[in-house]
Amino acid sequence: MRLRPARVDDIAMLKRWDEKPHVASAGGDGGWYDWDREIPREADWGELLIAEEDGRPVGVLEIIDPAREPTRYWGDVGESLRAIDIWIGEEADLGRGLGTQMMRAALARCFAAPDVKAVLIDPLESNAGARRFYERVGFHFVEARVFGTDPCVVYRLDRADFEALAGRS
Repeated sequence: MRLRPARVDDIAMLKRWDEKPHVASAGGDGGWYDWDREIPREADWGELLIAEEDGRPVGVLEIIDPAREPTRYWGDVGESLRAIDIWIGEEADLGRGLGTQMMRAALARCFAAPDVKAVLIDPLESNAGARRFYERVGFHFVEARVFGTDPCVVYRLDRADFEALAGRS
């Protein structure tokens, strides 16, 4: 699994993925992103990445510093954290272990920064499959919370837990 920065030539693919039922249902009331605006932006608080399997795009993820992200989506969460959004584009790629590979690569990227103490994630409360996935990869329930109008569940993976999990694999 390789992660690379999203590029302008990925926009059509990302828009197509956004229309897939499994992607749309995970996006909540606000949907996902305005790719035409998000891809070209340069932000020192986050990055959009394309996950590739053998050179073929299979998913997208965003890693942000939630304390510095300008919309303050996460509220007052403190310093030294990262937050991840992750999804797989095509239905045929679901259930193949790609999400696990993507998440491991994203977590390794987050925790490569020595000051990062934990990673947050916020699936919709109704997305039982995503919640099971995050628990399987080591995230722990923190709280139920409403973001905008979306009932979500906040999960957290601390550095010590990540290091213990990484030592087992």
